[in-house]
Amino acid sequence: MNLSCLKTMKGKRRMGKFFDTVQKNVSFVLISVLMIVVMYAIAYASERLIEKKKNVKFSSEKTKINKMVLIAMLSAIALILMYFDFPVAIVAPSFYKLDFSEVPVLIGSFMLGPCAGVAIEAVKVILHVFIKGTQTAFVGDFANFILGCFYILPASILYHCKKTKKMAIVSLIVGGIVLILSGTVLNAYYLLPKYSELYGMPMEVFIAMGNKINSSIHDIFTFVAIAVAPFNLIKATIDGVITAVLYKYLSRHIKVHEG
Repeated sequence: MNLSCLKTMKGKRRMGKFFDTVQKNVSFVLISVLMIVVMYAIAYASERLIEKKKNVKFSSEKTKINKMVLIAMLSAIALILMYFDFPVAIVAPSFYKLDFSEVPVLIGSFMLGPCAGVAIEAVKVILHVFIKGTQTAFVGDFANFILGCFYILPASILYHCKKTKKMAIVSLIVGGIVLILSGTVLNAYYLLPKYSELYGMPMEVFIAMGNKINSSIHDIFTFVAIAVAPFNLIKATIDGVITAVLYKYLSRHIKVHEG
């Protein structure tokens, strides 16, 4: 076999790998877009049901500009808070980082409704990707959005069904439970395998990183149960407490009148 044939074969292999990578990323992007649409559809449907049941309006011509300003402001605050992330090394590997960017998203969804919460979550993540780029082949960015929605949607839907202090606490607890369960399942069956596939890092590497923190971690299921679930529990608890304290104060000073 001559040199030109070898070069041609290598070129074909490289092109094959390139198209394979593109195909994998395209499927991931399509699934991500689909999930975004689903999250917004759930938020929209829940708002319409609450409007009929409670005889209220989440938006009107009078409140539209005010809501857009608040969404933009809270998205900007959430974006800034994303930069102040830090690992929780005693619980999970260092690539799991905690930040407080869900706090303004929760506050926005409590003030303005589930759709506004999804919008703030989306704007926050999109701006972060545009400004900082992605270090996780977009898997971490998608996880930030989808798990954020799993947290804020049930919390905001429950709260808007019955706006009381007790229900605010209950809704935050329920949202936290949904976050923990969804985070555990998604990491085990989709997010970690997809990150491994797109980033070219074997799953054994993740498990080894978890094993250094806790020797009981020896496979993907013990990884998500012992590392991911406690991490999300810490996140939900801290974000929930901060939201409960801040929202009580902010709700007295920022009023969004229903149309």
